[in-house]
Amino acid sequence: MDRVDIVVIGAGVVGLAVGAAVAAKDKEMYILEKESVHGQGTSSRNSEVIHAGIYYPKGSLKADLCVKANPMIYEICEQNNVPYKKCGKLIVANGEEEVKQLEEIIRHATDIGARDLELIDAEKIHELEPNVKADMAILSPSTGIVDAHGLMDHFHREARRNAGTDPLVLETEVIGIEQVKDGYVVKMMSGGEPFEVEADVVINSAGLYSDKVAEMAGIDIDEAGYRMHWSKGEYFSLTGKPPALMLVYPPPPEDAASLGIHSVPDLTGRLKFGPNAFYVDEINYAVESEKEPFWRDIVKYFPTVKLEDLHPDMSGVRSKLQGPGDPVIDFVIKHEEDRGLPGFINLVGIESPGLTSSPTIAEMVKGMVDEYLG
Repeated sequence: MDRVDIVVIGAGVVGLAVGAAVAAKDKEMYILEKESVHGQGTSSRNSEVIHAGIYYPKGSLKADLCVKANPMIYEICEQNNVPYKKCGKLIVANGEEEVKQLEEIIRHATDIGARDLELIDAEKIHELEPNVKADMAILSPSTGIVDAHGLMDHFHREARRNAGTDPLVLETEVIGIEQVKDGYVVKMMSGGEPFEVEADVVINSAGLYSDKVAEMAGIDIDEAGYRMHWSKGEYFSLTGKPPALMLVYPPPPEDAASLGIHSVPDLTGRLKFGPNAFYVDEINYAVESEKEPFWRDIVKYFPTVKLEDLHPDMSGVRSKLQGPGDPVIDFVIKHEEDRGLPGFINLVGIESPGLTSSPTIAEMVKGMVDEYLG
């Protein structure tokens, strides 16, 4: 049986960032991925937004890691030719109640450290985006978009460079984890054949299936609060000239399931709107929703958008720790030593802003690994 120092389970953006951070030429490491290509789950099916850290609870990992990571992502993109655009973002409001909501959002966002935010009036909104209908908006110039695949490719290259060999092992599904005296035996299926590897450290970055991997290690996921709730979000693309170049968001809905249906420019100049959010028991990526409810939300702040110009585009599924009606639950980034699992590190419920936070999540996990391995 092979023995390695570290096994990372899952090669989404966070798994690859973690792999890049912990890789070293004096450490043997595998990054295991059940798909034939890395980043086929949530990492490649989202709005690709570089978030500024506006909405998240004060003192949470979501807030702290996102705020810290925002400038880091731009630096990574600049230095490594990862395509991105610092397009900026408007959170718009119409009517007195929504304006009050914005005032509360900007107070909260400033308190948690979000940078460069400005409350602007209708005249300034019209200067920036003439097709947007709003009485007031929060302007976030440090919000942008990134090529998620380009970012993942960068982290994969860094992991390969730091390790001195390619640690990524594709088409390999973890089916069991057994704790042994000196670490863990990770049981896998690859090409229809079972095989095993022994590791000192196991890092669970399995995204949508991170609760199942935690369960394999012997954790009661209900007692721990690790059971996943899958939330699907769908997008409709717009034909014709985009009515805005910036990201444009409504005030977030009260249910905390999503940030509301917003405009999503991409790096090619296309525009889509989304996502909605609804909980599902099975994963499929068909766009199932009717477009008219989407359109009704969109025309509140984009009155020129026509129903017939919207077309089903794509969907994604988020791994949420909170179920329907629950308040926001923070990322779980935890060395499970106190559960009798030294060397087992869980990353559970890494949804938005996980893409933005990937470099700071990786830093945090590297600290745990370095402390454990010495």
